[in-house]
Amino acid sequence: MRDAGTKAALPGVMILVSNGGEGTTTDAKGYYNLSVSPSDSAEITFSFIGYKTVKKVISVKSDVRLDISLGEEAAEIKEIIVEGKKYKSVSDGADISNIEIPIDQIKDVPTLMGEKDVLKTIQLMPGVQKGGEGTAGLYVRGGGPGENLFLLDNAIVYNPYHLFGFFSSFNGDALQRVELIKGGFPSKYGGRLSSVVDMEIRNGNNEKIHAEGGIGLIASRLTVEGPIKKGKSSFIVSGRRTYLDALMFPFLSSETKAGYYFYDFNWKFNFDINPKNRIYLSGYFGRDKFFAIFKDSYSDTRAWLKWGNTASTLAWDHIFNEKISSQTSLIYSNYIFDINNEEKYQDEVNKLRYCSNVKDISLKHEFNISASSSHSLKIGLISTLHTFKPEAVVYHEENFNDVNFDNKIRALESSVYVQDIFKPVPRLTINAGIRLSSYITKDKNYLFPEPRISAGYKIREDIAVKGGFAIMNQYVHQATSGGLGLPLDLWVPTSENIKPAQSRQLSLGLTKDFRGKNVVGSIEGFYKKTNRSVGFKEGASFFLSEEMVEKDKNSWKKNLTQGQGWSYGLEFLLHKKAGKFSGWIGYTLSWTQLQFDSVNYGKKFYARYDRRHDISLVSIYKFSDNVHFSATWVYGTGNAITIPNASYGGIAHNPGSSTYGGRDLIDFGGKNEYRMKPYHRLDVGIKFIKKFSSGRERTWDLSIYNAYSRKNPYFYYMTAEGGRNVIKQVSLFPIIPSITYNFKF
Repeated sequence: MRDAGTKAALPGVMILVSNGGEGTTTDAKGYYNLSVSPSDSAEITFSFIGYKTVKKVISVKSDVRLDISLGEEAAEIKEIIVEGKKYKSVSDGADISNIEIPIDQIKDVPTLMGEKDVLKTIQLMPGVQKGGEGTAGLYVRGGGPGENLFLLDNAIVYNPYHLFGFFSSFNGDALQRVELIKGGFPSKYGGRLSSVVDMEIRNGNNEKIHAEGGIGLIASRLTVEGPIKKGKSSFIVSGRRTYLDALMFPFLSSETKAGYYFYDFNWKFNFDINPKNRIYLSGYFGRDKFFAIFKDSYSDTRAWLKWGNTASTLAWDHIFNEKISSQTSLIYSNYIFDINNEEKYQDEVNKLRYCSNVKDISLKHEFNISASSSHSLKIGLISTLHTFKPEAVVYHEENFNDVNFDNKIRALESSVYVQDIFKPVPRLTINAGIRLSSYITKDKNYLFPEPRISAGYKIREDIAVKGGFAIMNQYVHQATSGGLGLPLDLWVPTSENIKPAQSRQLSLGLTKDFRGKNVVGSIEGFYKKTNRSVGFKEGASFFLSEEMVEKDKNSWKKNLTQGQGWSYGLEFLLHKKAGKFSGWIGYTLSWTQLQFDSVNYGKKFYARYDRRHDISLVSIYKFSDNVHFSATWVYGTGNAITIPNASYGGIAHNPGSSTYGGRDLIDFGGKNEYRMKPYHRLDVGIKFIKKFSSGRERTWDLSIYNAYSRKNPYFYYMTAEGGRNVIKQVSLFPIIPSITYNFKF
């Protein structure tokens, strides 16, 4: 299946046999296999949201290859026709706890500073909580941000955030598909406990050159695509960069110099060798860089930070026959985070360095087998060589001149999986599979089976009961040091001391299609038990351990602890994906508790990201083809926090230097016993679109973040006031208007 204009592959096209029970959808690469009952002929309907429906009559006396191109709906199509467009029904199949978000809706949702953000849109879905004001971190069904698997064309992206977590790394202009999976995981996914965010880069236009971009208040972007060889191969290249460093420069004094910027690139090159073979090379490269210099008469402080991801995939798609296809992929991923800090105070020089690096090389091979109209198989294997450099060091220059920071740890993670989707009876679809995962290190080996099963039973054509169960294991752990607001994420491997984390999740729900399958609804309950989650011991972090000062390269192991977690709740979603009016309503009622032997005296406590109630209202209204209005309102119970119960006179050491200062000793009581104020916010946006006869298009995109300027708490701190200690609130973002100029040609 291809786009008639660009010739790009179309995933998710709905294919149905008229007056028959057979049906399927195209996969991520636009391929499909459909088995029909033998007869002289059959009428096949191909439909996809935003495209004209195509019907074909074919002979089914023998195997047939049928390639179809779908043309886009005309821009002036009225509401009644738009409402009749079809897409994959949520009541079909065995999928549960997964949501595919149309790229057009992601681009319409108003966001901070006008930067359209994939992960912030995902935060608006039920079962997903945000980490804090403006941040893009995902907390899915009680899991932490390090328990989410981010895949970009099958390549892992370890830290998918820019600007200290306020923006995601994914440029919506470069993406073709975004899918969130929260439970009932298919066996092809593994390595994380809580969710999968599976994204694909667009294939590019193989017929003509096309470009689009935007100029915003803090960043600009440009995407160019076109044919390498017309009709046979294509490319797409997309880039973004902020200019915060240039905007900050005029406001800095001669004693202060600081700058921050990020940039990222996406690319994909497609080559159709022949009807049965296709090769593509895709990738992502992004970096964040920050520097600051502060001088006065007594001290001179300099800091440099950089972090970023590199991810690339080389894949070969091969069709053996009408029933069997395969994909072979070579995948590379690299994440680095590096801090250097130098502090000069009179004659003393103190230095700090923190570095975390993960490098992966993977080989993956997968077969897709369509045995019959009611039976399909997926068989695959993947092997990944991990190289870790988990380091965190505090040192003085005079004592640390000749230290080698090379502290590599290697591990081999491999999995083989089988998935079988079948219909034992016409109304029942079952997706049963198993994944066998292994993890091999120099000191310890692990082997775990991971059974997966999900099922859907259609009570009637538009209503289905669905359920799923999955066991997931995670061998690569993220330990986060809170308090600084920086992305201080230490990615550490499973070892003889740190065991693999494991989750067991059960989901049960009801799905319904409304109004010609253009509106879908679901209600789901879930229960998840997590074992051996990784966190810091009470009072421990990256920089405070004596072992670091003593140059122990493995000191990070002694600061970590493992515990367990419980999360359960109820989710509701009503989603209209297209039409003159579109959007969704999402609601989550949930509880999340954690327990670590070395934290909170071994007692259970509510996770910081535990939210009892979470509501999202998203509306997009198209007044005409030229004016689009959007609004988002969110509400959430305040995050759980620890607040001091009492303070006592004492002294404390400043871990970043050799100085001491008078400071009260604080009694914090139980962990996370208090709540921040509830969070709520309204964002609005409007687009003015003008299309020219030449094919060019320009859009003015105006948006307001936090329209009624709610002072949502970002964090709390304690200060002395009137002879006693009081708790103060810091709010980060008031009302923020923004404007972006977008163009296409």
